[in-house]
Amino acid sequence: MNNDDLLLGRQVPVVGHYAPELLFPIPRREARDALGLRQPLPFDGVDIWHAYELSWLDSNDKAQVRVGRFSIPASTPNLVESKSFKLYLNSLNNAVFDDDTAALACIVRDVSAAAGGQVALAVFDPDDPAIAPGQPSGECIDSAPGRWPRREPEATMLRCDPARVVEEQLYSHLLRSLCPVTGQPDWATLWLHYRGPALEQAALLSYILAYREHQEFHEQCVERIFRDIQQRCRSEFLHLQAFYTRRGGLDINPFRSSGGGQPPWLRLARQ
Repeated sequence: MNNDDLLLGRQVPVVGHYAPELLFPIPRREARDALGLRQPLPFDGVDIWHAYELSWLDSNDKAQVRVGRFSIPASTPNLVESKSFKLYLNSLNNAVFDDDTAALACIVRDVSAAAGGQVALAVFDPDDPAIAPGQPSGECIDSAPGRWPRREPEATMLRCDPARVVEEQLYSHLLRSLCPVTGQPDWATLWLHYRGPALEQAALLSYILAYREHQEFHEQCVERIFRDIQQRCRSEFLHLQAFYTRRGGLDINPFRSSGGGQPPWLRLARQ
């Protein structure tokens, strides 16, 4: 992939017509090869995008507004670059569709083509309680005595107690990584549910803080964290999700699981 081809970080005029060609796929393989992730992948999962500015026109030129929840399987060969996703959705604003079914079918077709696999889309009215802000389950570790280590994240930063096997849910609001193209910060809440040797919370928090200057796309950060925890602690199961804050009417919530887990389907206050 050549970063010069990306729309991210470039001034792009608003497109006033339907433009599926704006969607920019990024192959997952290069980043996974760098992490030593081979087929079959050691996890399943999904990238959950919320689109808060989803709009088109019906056959009477009346504007329709929805909140969309896209689910892009982690097994698809490509992730979709965020700015291109936003610009594509904006290009639908003045497009006319006979009904909601036609609009949604068009959107699913286009995003599936970019991802290289079948994408699901659920839509909600803006006042639907199903998309109201929630709170992660489990214990917040942000008061643990962890600190920014001022270096790149490494699995060796994580510590666990093999003599104490637990099942617990933990989360932190302090995940910050950098866009690999623009260098701008991406903020997230990280949530995990696991059973296995107990993670030391201070070490886990320091590991999370190590991402403050780490440049990688959201999905790739989550896969790196998943790999490191599994390598270090050998959990019986691990479910991991990052809830990234909204940009341009989109948020992304990558979920990875060692098997059998389901995303908690939350929208947090910062989203």
